[in-house]
Order: sequence, then C-alpha cells, then structure tokens
Amino acid sequence: MGIGGISIWQLLIVLAIVIMIFGTKKLKSLGADLGSAVKGFRQSVTDKSEEKPADDAAQPTAESTVQQNESSEEHTKQQTETKEKV
Repeated sequence: MGIGGISIWQLLIVLAIVIMIFGTKKLKSLGADLGSAVKGFRQSVTDKSEEKPADDAAQPTAESTVQQNESSEEHTKQQTETKEKV
C-alpha cells in the first residue's frame, strides 16, 4: 500500500494518462507557471512583513478616506448627468 491506500502502480498509471492527455510541453509550462506563482507569493509575503512597521505612518486617515469617497461620488454623479444629456 502507498499513500492513502493508493499503490505506486496506480500512481504511475494516472501519471501516464495525464502525460498522454496534456503532453510533456504543456506540463512543463504548467509547472513553470506554478513555480513562478509560488515564488511571487513568497516574495509578497516577505515584503509585506518587512514593510508593515514602516507602512503604519503611510496608511490613510479616516478623513482622507471620506474625502476620497465623496469625490468619487461626485465624479459618478457628473458622469450620470453627462450620460443623461446625451
């Protein structure tokens, strides 16, 4: 018995079927894409933990957030009015 009741022969058969369906080039590119995604994720997690103490001062205040929301609402109203005129 292998992993979780699956023998090595069953795993080899599944691997052979996957290779026949997708081909080795597709599997190679899929593996490279997956590897680069994991690498990017690790870098972003590491960067986040390093930037967190210095980033506290750069976070927007509640007032600036409210001002941004109000200006966004005004912009949306202006767009709606312009569309109605046309």
